[in-house]
Amino acid sequence: MPEMRNIIIIGTDHTIQAYAGALERDGFAVSAKGAASDSLSAAADVVIVDLSLAGEDPVAKSYLEAAAGGQAPPVIAIVSPEQLSSFDPARDIEDFVLAGAPAEEVAARARQAVWKRHRVDTKNVLKCGDLLMDLANYTVHVGGRPVELTYKEYELLRYLATNQGRVVSRETLLSRVWGYDFYGGARTVDVHIRRLRSKIEDRHNVFIETVRNVGYRFRAGV
Repeated sequence: MPEMRNIIIIGTDHTIQAYAGALERDGFAVSAKGAASDSLSAAADVVIVDLSLAGEDPVAKSYLEAAAGGQAPPVIAIVSPEQLSSFDPARDIEDFVLAGAPAEEVAARARQAVWKRHRVDTKNVLKCGDLLMDLANYTVHVGGRPVELTYKEYELLRYLATNQGRVVSRETLLSRVWGYDFYGGARTVDVHIRRLRSKIEDRHNVFIETVRNVGYRFRAGV
């Protein structure tokens, strides 16, 4: 099994409850800190900070200051509509979401932050026949040949491969890879799957099956 990535949520009880479950289902080991809690010492790959606490919470403030100095893990800020007019997108924050954003969107942004960071962990490898995925370094090889994928292609492959043998609907792929706020349709998934197949498959290697009128399945026991 791939090694879990660590994420810290610094926010209100409501924020923690809203996002912790989805992040855990997405493969993150979640540490949470409420406004009245002691500081956390857990090493993190990503930190989510509720900006409503930035002025009053010393731990939230310390992570934001460390991010400004380039000495912190990627920080994803949760910004309320009231804070939006004064929020500076040029500050050293990896990404931000509006308060109340769907948990799946927050999880997708956390995955992308880890992608950009390219953490090294040689144990974090998934092998399916001739296909080798390094889930920490975000690399893919087929038959020893490196394959260049876009972020969305990689996320599609990762989700299908980690659900090997299961049929995954187009709607599920849209929500897990693009997020619930994406307005594209099933054709978006089909186009990306076709491009992905053209890069990883040939007459000797067929990894992804189309399940008519439903979605796709990564072949078990490839």
